Amino acid sequence: QLQLVESGGGLVQPGGSLRLSCAASGLGEDRYVVGWFRQAPGKEREGISCITSSETITYYTDSTKDRFTISRDNAKNTVYLQMNSLKPEDTAVYYCAADFYYCSGLAGEWTYWGQGTQVTVSS
Repeated sequence: QLQLVESGGGLVQPGGSLRLSCAASGLGEDRYVVGWFRQAPGKEREGISCITSSETITYYTDSTKDRFTISRDNAKNTVYLQMNSLKPEDTAVYYCAADFYYCSGLAGEWTYWGQGTQVTVSS
């Protein structure tokens, strides 16, 4: 069983930065893919980016791909989402997800989820 714990969310002013972390545990291997999603109130969960164990990266959302960067540290079993130039419309609960097969921008195709971390962008 793979467990995921997100951290790093909070309140930030427009134009600011945050780095989210997704720590994975429960397995003795790192051969899984990890994705970042977000869900704003009243909206569907939206895929942001995904990274494989070999660090192949896919970005799903045009509005964030030039501002958000995904990375992973396999030694720490942790995946990061660096978010720069944050905007009020980035306000959402951010989730990481994991699976063993392939990346997808569709939330329904992921098996394991973290509990989410709130990001609020406001002055």
